[in-house]
Amino acid sequence: MTCVANALHTTGANATEIAYQDVGDGQPVVLIHGWPLSHEMWEHQVSTLVGAGFRCITYDRRGFGDSAASVAGYDYDTFASDLHQLLTHLDLQDVLLVGFSMGGGEVARYIRRYGSHRISKVMLLASVTPYLRRTRDNPGGVAGTMLDRMLAAVKADRIGFLTKFFVDFYNADVVGSAVNGSDLLAYGKSLAWRADPMATQQCVVAFGDTDFRPDLRAIHVPVLIVHGDADRIVPFLAAAVRTQAMIPGSQLTVIAGAPHGFPSTHAAELDALMLNFFRP
Repeated sequence: MTCVANALHTTGANATEIAYQDVGDGQPVVLIHGWPLSHEMWEHQVSTLVGAGFRCITYDRRGFGDSAASVAGYDYDTFASDLHQLLTHLDLQDVLLVGFSMGGGEVARYIRRYGSHRISKVMLLASVTPYLRRTRDNPGGVAGTMLDRMLAAVKADRIGFLTKFFVDFYNADVVGSAVNGSDLLAYGKSLAWRADPMATQQCVVAFGDTDFRPDLRAIHVPVLIVHGDADRIVPFLAAAVRTQAMIPGSQLTVIAGAPHGFPSTHAAELDALMLNFFRP
């Protein structure tokens, strides 16, 4: 088994350094983290997948985790370019591509811009697709005031905002919650605290205002959509149901009672779904 922690120096107008981890051998699984976390959110999944004979590549979005921040480039065209450069750098083929939350947008934009010749299957987990902000031609989205308040709160007091945000991220205030005491809340906040403040702000704009509907129509590989029906961050009806309707042949699995952060709170269920979907 190989295990490599490295950095990719991207090229282009907003060049930066992207940190990634490459562990295991076998068919490659590329896992894209959500906001405002880092690749470390995939701890449970990486352990399970590598143990099952897969190669796992995780990376930190620019401005998060161990990746360098950039002055600009917090838009989905640039995020997709970063992903494209990583897949090209590692010359990955037959990729199982997984995007969580805002990472689902990277998956959709990547396939529209660069095609699916490297991609075998896709998983969209609690994804921000197809288009979060409610507009006249997108009545199924969420109220723009909610997104605007989120951005204002991050700008005013990022650290204070994250305390309440992670309660809702994991539904930690629910009786019988899968969150074990306050440990997961503390861990989530510790990952988010490390993120660049400007990157944290600009990503709210990116995932809130990007229309992925044309991107979803370009996906023609097998897709499994997974969402919790108790998601307070990216509502199930506004996201998962509409995403499935826009990707012909896609499958939708609902995890009952699961919050937005179900890769941690419902890790065993997600791992089983991954293995079942990924194996021939």
